[in-house]
Amino acid sequence: MEKRELLRTTTGNEGEKVRSDCRVTLEIRDGGGIEVNLRSKVYSMYGEQMERLVRQVLHDFDIQDAYVEIHDTGSLDFVLAARLEAAVKRLNPEEERTFLPEMLPQNRYSTPKDAFRITRLYLPGNTPALMLNAGIHKPDGIIYDLEDSVAPDRKDEARILVRNALRQVDLYGAERMVRINPLPMGYEDLQAVVPHNVNMVLVPKAEDPDDLRQIDAFIREILQNGEERPVHLMPIIETALGVERAFELARAVPSVAAMAIGLEDLTADLGVARTAAGEETFYARTRLVNACKAAGIQPIDSVFSDVDDTEGLAATARRSRALGFEGMGCIHPRQIRTILQAFSPTAEEVEKARKIMDAFREAREKGLGVVALGSKMIDPPVVKRAERILQLAERTGTEGMTTHEKNER
Repeated sequence: MEKRELLRTTTGNEGEKVRSDCRVTLEIRDGGGIEVNLRSKVYSMYGEQMERLVRQVLHDFDIQDAYVEIHDTGSLDFVLAARLEAAVKRLNPEEERTFLPEMLPQNRYSTPKDAFRITRLYLPGNTPALMLNAGIHKPDGIIYDLEDSVAPDRKDEARILVRNALRQVDLYGAERMVRINPLPMGYEDLQAVVPHNVNMVLVPKAEDPDDLRQIDAFIREILQNGEERPVHLMPIIETALGVERAFELARAVPSVAAMAIGLEDLTADLGVARTAAGEETFYARTRLVNACKAAGIQPIDSVFSDVDDTEGLAATARRSRALGFEGMGCIHPRQIRTILQAFSPTAEEVEKARKIMDAFREAREKGLGVVALGSKMIDPPVVKRAERILQLAERTGTEGMTTHEKNER
């Protein structure tokens, strides 16, 4: 009988600085059963458990004869399972089955369309070490990134890893976000992650409102098994054309809850250098803010790329809030506190908001159709803003601070 050529592939990561991950080499054989060669510093404690998991994964994919080599640097079960499943599917691209770890009960929650999104922490989608404790830093949202932070030849395994992380990593109530790749690749990302309780999908390089409508319809198809839960969209404006179409994008579908701007790609598209002052993108940022406010959604500012420049981040965040933005992206947990402080209301704003709400409640109790504070009339948008300021003060934990105290903090 003619000998079949061996099938072999490798997934995952290894190296001196790699942790909480593993590198898996899978070779399909003609016979001999399952052979596992596991190298791990924690083999004495978890080796048998890891080998059982490997055999269970292969059994579920009907693989009876294979050699598996694993170089482990402290991977959890959901990581090992993801790496092995990715290897199986590389060798058999037609394989549609999945090996799903249990969904943690605390991961089954939804978020409202107007949830605070002051801080959103980006996590590379193929780096499990950064995923495990991200929630303890208490960002408003955690973004599993499948786009720029993942190499083109690793997109397949990142999807499976992010899917498993959505099921197994406790984010402590942070909004569960995924940044997909531009269409058509983005459809593969959606298919992989949406069923696992994604709260929000970030759509990069948004230019065409039809793309958002197609994404929204595709998500509804994925959830057509009767599951009724919101999946919000956040388009990211990163091109000159996207800026000019900002309002169309903001109101493309009701699921659009916020819109962000990506200044690195935008400045490249404009052919200018990004500066700390931001004069080169002032028009684009104010255009986006105005479009979002007109459409009734949240404008979100870009990330600040220098994680060591806390003063620069604070100044940028204060300017961002002054322009009308309601949050920023974070590329490191240490940026979260600084951004929260910059976006928190001052004691003067809180006090004024309390007076407005007191006047509003008093008018309602008296059955008055008109609300006044002193000699000034208060209309519904002012009341709504006052209510939001008080909610923001509670979220940021800075009630009662003066402007000077905020800046000194």
